[in-house]
Amino acid sequence: MNNVSKTISRRNFLRYTLGATAAIAMPVSYAGIQPSSVVRDLKLHNLHTEEKISLSYYEQGQYVSEALRDISYLLRDHRTGDVLAMDPGLIDLLYDLKGVLGTDQPFQVISGYRSPKTNAALHKKSSGVASKSLHMQGKAIDICIEGVAVRDMQKAAISLARGGVGYYPRSNFVHIDTGRVRSW
Repeated sequence: MNNVSKTISRRNFLRYTLGATAAIAMPVSYAGIQPSSVVRDLKLHNLHTEEKISLSYYEQGQYVSEALRDISYLLRDHRTGDVLAMDPGLIDLLYDLKGVLGTDQPFQVISGYRSPKTNAALHKKSSGVASKSLHMQGKAIDICIEGVAVRDMQKAAISLARGGVGYYPRSNFVHIDTGRVRSW
């Protein structure tokens, strides 16, 4: 019977070890891997209701359903009280925007979810409100951050290339959404 060696040659050992070391040393974002230990947290302040939350919405590799419900409630249509589940991609976009800006200040929310009734009323008053706004789908939010210039927020959001970015310097806010990539 032929004895097959179960040992690895020194050359192959070094090759495998170097490959494994390189993979471990590779930045997580570059590798496209999201470790389960990543915790994503946000601070939000609804300027209309004065409600504030600070929470972790993603832990151990999954979204925290109670936290997403709390976020959706805070971002409800303050005029009608209607609540819609907000797009988790939008919440992730806020988290990533916070990281690009290097701030831990709360996002001040001007507008989150808008019911069709509210959106129609706002559209009648202003040409700046789209008749088919992504706010009605829970995929858009209008925000500012105390101490951060809206121009800087706009540039940071555009750099993420993950949806629409509207710049409203006169009203001091930025619109972001998870629709197609575009800016105005």
